[in-house]
Parts: sequence; C-alpha cells; structure tokens
Amino acid sequence: MSETTFTSLGLSGPILKKLAREGYETPTPIQAQAIPVILEGKDVVGLAQTGTGKTAAFTLPLLHNLSAKYYAGDEPVYDRPIRVLVLTPTRELAQQIDKAVRSYGENLMTRSGCVVGGVQAHKQKKVLRAGVDILVATPGRLEDLQSQGIVDLHFIDTVVLDEADQMLDIGFMPAIKRILSLTPKDRQTLLFSATMPRQIRELSNRYMKKPVEITVSTISSTAEKVKQSVMFTPQPRKTEALIELIKKHKGERVIVFTRTKRGADRIAKRLNANNLSAAAIHGNRSQNQRTRALDAFRAGNVPALVATDVAARGIDIPGVELVVNFDLPQVAEAYVHRIGRTGRAGKSGLAVMFCNDEEMKMLSDIERIIKKNIPVMNADGTMKPEAEWNPTERTYEGSKNSDSNPKKPRRNRGNRQTAQENTPQAYEQTHNPNTNKASGGGGEKRKPRGPKKPSTSSGGGKPSGKRRNRPGSRARKRHRTSKD
Repeated sequence: MSETTFTSLGLSGPILKKLAREGYETPTPIQAQAIPVILEGKDVVGLAQTGTGKTAAFTLPLLHNLSAKYYAGDEPVYDRPIRVLVLTPTRELAQQIDKAVRSYGENLMTRSGCVVGGVQAHKQKKVLRAGVDILVATPGRLEDLQSQGIVDLHFIDTVVLDEADQMLDIGFMPAIKRILSLTPKDRQTLLFSATMPRQIRELSNRYMKKPVEITVSTISSTAEKVKQSVMFTPQPRKTEALIELIKKHKGERVIVFTRTKRGADRIAKRLNANNLSAAAIHGNRSQNQRTRALDAFRAGNVPALVATDVAARGIDIPGVELVVNFDLPQVAEAYVHRIGRTGRAGKSGLAVMFCNDEEMKMLSDIERIIKKNIPVMNADGTMKPEAEWNPTERTYEGSKNSDSNPKKPRRNRGNRQTAQENTPQAYEQTHNPNTNKASGGGGEKRKPRGPKKPSTSSGGGKPSGKRRNRPGSRARKRHRTSKD
C-alpha cells in the first residue's frame, strides 16, 4: 500500500507549495482521515490525542474549499462576509489557530481575523469592518461584538468547535447554542477534541448532520513517548520538591500546572527567588501579560512556565521536555491535555505529578481514564517497577502533612472546662450568677446595680430629651435671630 502524502489528499497547489516550504510531506493519521472528508463538505467529529496535528486537519481543507469557491478568479473581491467561524475556549489557542491560518494561506487571497477578550476591541472592530473570510474567536467576545452589530453570522458556511470538551467544562455550552442558532442550518460543522465526554455526543447529535466520526487513538489516551511518574509528597513539601526537580533538569523547558491562580503566582515567585527564572499565566493576567510570558517561554528567555489549565489545551510550544503537575486536576481528562504539552510531534518527554494524601482519589480517576498504573518516583529520582494495571484505588505511599508539620495543640480560651465537663449541669454551674467558689463553680460575680438615678430636665444632671444647642452654633444663632 502506497504511503499517503498531502499531494494525494487533493489539496490545491498554493497550499502544497507552502507545506513543501515548511518541510511537511506526510500527514498525521488524523490529517490523512479528516482532510478528504472535510473537502467533501461533510460534518466531522475528530478525536485524537493532543499534539497530533488537529489544527492543520481542519485548517488546510477549509482554506482549499474557501479559495476554490469564492476566489477562483483573478478579479478583486470587495465584499467579504464571514464564511468560516472557528470557536476556541482560550485566547492563546485562538491566536495560535489564527497564526496557522495566516501561515498556511499566505499564497491565497483569503483573509482571517481573531477576536478574543482581555484586550480592547477597537482594533478587532477595525479588522472586522475591513472584511474577513475566516474568523477565529472565543465565545464571550464574539457575542459581545455580535450584539453591537459588528459581526454578521448569516453567511457562515462552516463552524469549527475546537477543544469542544473544554468549552463545555468551563460553561460555554449556552453561548455555543446561541451562536449556532445565528448561523445557517445548512452549514458544515466540525468538532475536534482529544476527549469524548457524554455532552459532546449529545452536542453532535443535536447540531450536526450525520457526522463522520474519526478516531485515530484511544479516547483519553496519552502520548506513548511521554514517560509518566508520580511522586508522593505532602503539600508543604511540594515546592521544595519542584525546585529540586527543576535543578536536576536545568537547561530544559518546564511547564508547571497548578489548580489555582494564586498558587501559580506563589510558585513563580518562589522559583525566581531560587534563581530559577519563571513566569506565570492564568485568567487574572491581562492578554498582553500572557502573550509576553508565552513569547519569552518560546524564545527560551524564561525556562519555566507556571500556569493553570488555561495553557493545557492546544498550546503548541515546541521543545518542552518536562511537565510537572504540581496539583492534580479536578477533572481527570485535563491530565491528558496537561502532559500533552510535551512529547509533541513524536518527540519524547517526561511528565511528573506531585500527589499528597488528599489527592489519591484524583490519582485513581486519572489512572482509570488512561487505563494504566503510573509508576512511582522516589525522592532520589529513581523509579519503582511499574505494576500491572489495576482499576482499584491506589494507596498513599508518602509521608502525610501531619508528619512534616505537626500541629500545635490549640489553646483553650475563655472557659477552661474539659470536654467531659461539657454537660447541662456544668453549664448551669458556670453561668449561674449566684455560684460561689464553695459550690465549685467558676462563674463570674457581677457587681450589683445601684438604684437608678432620676433624670432631670434642669439642674446639675444631664438634660433629658433633645440635646441643647451649643453656644455659638449655627442653630443657636438662628434661634437668637428669630427671637429678636
């Protein structure tokens, strides 16, 4: 059987010329199966592990169809309604797809634009008014511009939902339904992701027409060349273990994933304090800050990137040798996307997770998803032999938090009675004002109140009723003026 090439897939000459210049000759499995189906105009549900080229799998055929349908001649085009809409969950992924569209279509007459939140919209409005054929957007900013009348979705030919499962996880499902309702019903719909939860199946059944499902690997599988390991360590020791691990892999690009935004900032600060250059990206950072951090990481100026799951989906950063899961993800499928930042395009990589005793349930869920036991890494870096896959929950093999930081006994403030004395009789004895020392009570003796002094309206006592005006006050002066 002859080997499949991009030429045999039926792509146009300008696109093949660009691929040859970039050195791409053989498509990946997801590209070889998806491109012919998309060229035919059919709906597609593409499932493949991260790092297998899903972006090019839908970008290349869409550029071909768009160019052949609307720009076959040499006459200039003045009216450019949006023909292709690509929805992504994160700003970084949207900018990455827009960059790929511009790169693959540099020999074509097509135009593309990107609209995301976190930046001012006036530049994006200017691009949209000039006309774009392909629009890459996040749902929030797209709905904002559509409500202002800047975006018109009535001429859409194709809608692409990239990383659709994450868009469902972070609450974009209502927005996706509203956006799809604004597009023509006879559109082509493409859905690409690395996992296939139940909601994705329901979405495809409702909004897609007899979709062709393409699965090139086991759903929720990890890259074979990524060496995975788990280190059991209590939460207070994770930062020290991370510093030691990065020092052992000095000179390599490292991505550290945390569960919270504050945790990402704290870890980046600790790494910088130990002469390990690091930058943090998360949802609270502005788009310019996140772009600068990613550019510095790509250029090698910052070897360590600390991020939340905002960078776990689709961000293609070449040369990442180590991925550290400082905190285990709440959703087990997110682990597949996290470690997918290394071992991309067939290269090898290392993925290490730090697990404390409270995260054992998350570890079991992850192993159940990937259907394999993750080998244990010792503190000295050596690996324990990998056991056979067992779907039962793992047992914690490290020290617990109480062993490293023993809690001091709490000081008993106020009443000093013990738990055994916490009875109704003891309560009555303690709170009885007539209790004295002879009866064994610890009640406080209150000072008896004296007879209440009668209030006087005049004389030496304080006046009752309304407070008298002070001499020299404005009210006093007004009173004198009215009296005169």
